[in-house]
Amino acid sequence: MRILLINPNTSDSVTALVAKHVETIAGDAASFVPVTGRFGARYISTRASAAIAGHAALDALATHGNGCDAVYLACFGDPGLLALREISDVPVVGMAEASCLEACRRGHRFAIVTGGALWRPMLTEFVASLGFADRLAAVQTIAPTGGEIAANPDAALSQLAAACTACFTDDGADVVILGGAALAGLAAQIQPMVPVPVLCSVEVGTHAAIAAAAKQFHRSEPPPALDSIGLSADLAKWLGQA
Repeated sequence: MRILLINPNTSDSVTALVAKHVETIAGDAASFVPVTGRFGARYISTRASAAIAGHAALDALATHGNGCDAVYLACFGDPGLLALREISDVPVVGMAEASCLEACRRGHRFAIVTGGALWRPMLTEFVASLGFADRLAAVQTIAPTGGEIAANPDAALSQLAAACTACFTDDGADVVILGGAALAGLAAQIQPMVPVPVLCSVEVGTHAAIAAAAKQFHRSEPPPALDSIGLSADLAKWLGQA
């Protein structure tokens, strides 16, 4: 199976970090094609950057999506997820959505911990859009952004562990999602310091993408074609014949 791995951030180092962890998790079950956003923010941390990232994710699908059995949108917050599903002829898995679904399977009330204060309202709204508002105990953020955590993960471990523990002691969560592509692999490092299960969003999303690809689902009817202007040639072609 071949899965397109889209990092709609424009940081190649984050793409490489995620790809390394995904390949280790997947083993021989699937091969991943990692792609970095062609334009936009180095690391998504605001509503504006998330909106731009949705466009970048569509652009990446149009350029690299042919021949893939599934798409893994490897960005917590899932920018462009529904639009990708609208135009993709194979399943599209969002890292954040997959993590919330798994957290609901694992516990009664879940929390999310990530980097960057502006993510709190954005993720609270995202969880509500999934219909899980009553299952969300809290969204806790630490000051360093995901990009800063990726640059120096050891410096953030104690803050992440403390935030995850607070989700249990203060907010009543019985499972915590450590969310963010740049936080790949850190859940296992902080788990011994946290009294409830800590889910790695990258790992959960990887397993969900492999499962989706294995179903070999392909869209039977294409969505209506879209007349457009100013888009990349690949995206304009994809939308025009969608």
